[in-house]
Amino acid sequence: MKMISKGALFGAASMVAASFGFNAQAADVTLNFAHVDPAEWTTSKKGAASQVFKNIVEAESAGRIEVALFPAGALGGETDLLQNTQDGTLAMSMVSGPFSKVCPEAAVLDIPYVFPNANVAWNVLDGDFGKELAAHCLEKTGLRTLAYGETGFRNFTNSQRAIAEPKDMEGLKIRVMTVPLFVEMVKALGGEPTPIPWPEVPTALTTGTVDGQENPISVIYANKFYEMQKYLTLDRHVYGTDFIVINEAIYQNLSDADQALLRRAAGVASNVGRAVQQFNSAEGVAKLAEEGMEVTTPTAEQLKMFRDAAQPAVIEWLSGEIDAAWIEKLQTAVSEAEASM
Repeated sequence: MKMISKGALFGAASMVAASFGFNAQAADVTLNFAHVDPAEWTTSKKGAASQVFKNIVEAESAGRIEVALFPAGALGGETDLLQNTQDGTLAMSMVSGPFSKVCPEAAVLDIPYVFPNANVAWNVLDGDFGKELAAHCLEKTGLRTLAYGETGFRNFTNSQRAIAEPKDMEGLKIRVMTVPLFVEMVKALGGEPTPIPWPEVPTALTTGTVDGQENPISVIYANKFYEMQKYLTLDRHVYGTDFIVINEAIYQNLSDADQALLRRAAGVASNVGRAVQQFNSAEGVAKLAEEGMEVTTPTAEQLKMFRDAAQPAVIEWLSGEIDAAWIEKLQTAVSEAEASM
């Protein structure tokens, strides 16, 4: 096992990696990989991606590298997983929204209505912009992004009325994540944003503390929100991104060939997770309709109303949080991706 000399940034994590991440009895290297989604690959994009990553790495390394999976929040929530991956007590994790808490520039991906479809999002994330963002976040956090996965496009649900354009949101209390960007977005659309931690959401919807919420289709269906919410609006306001990250000190302890194997496996894994998410999202809309939800699909003109209302306010707020150059870079990358299709 080769030693690391990467300086003070990775010194503490290197010592942890030597004692925690490597188990010569079971394999030359053991990588503990955690996420918060279910393990079942047919319904969980993170479950599918992590299992494919494990299978490829263990098969192509002929057992020299073992990947131990910890799904379903077994090692804590996403904020915990990020912290543990940063300090090296966990080798790898797959996380979504909370990543912007450690690398604020990643919040640029949550600008509402910036990605018109998944193909454009994939092109941007897998291209030069995604590589530049990953390099920036690595320098800032000590976490290497091996690949980008997909949480999926987020949509609004509520219990009061159909939402076809922003004016329909006026007065509705909408649960959002405890992330300021989402507060600004709902406020700009005319709703009343109410940050509530995820475990409290079902109770808040059942008791009427909030009128609605926003999440990807697969999350809405899996959590049976159709039992508490009558209306679904397919506005696809934010494309949720997953980050497959590894502690840089542990990564640098691997040979060049094994590093390349991890990158290759993560690339395949991210695409598998995206496919599972796309399938479940498409199937989920029909299932939600069967469960009695009234589904509204805004027209192109109505989507422009949503975009024109939400985007300027969020960009203005975000420009005060990060270097605005990142916003311009993303918008350019999106325009180029659209033009190439």
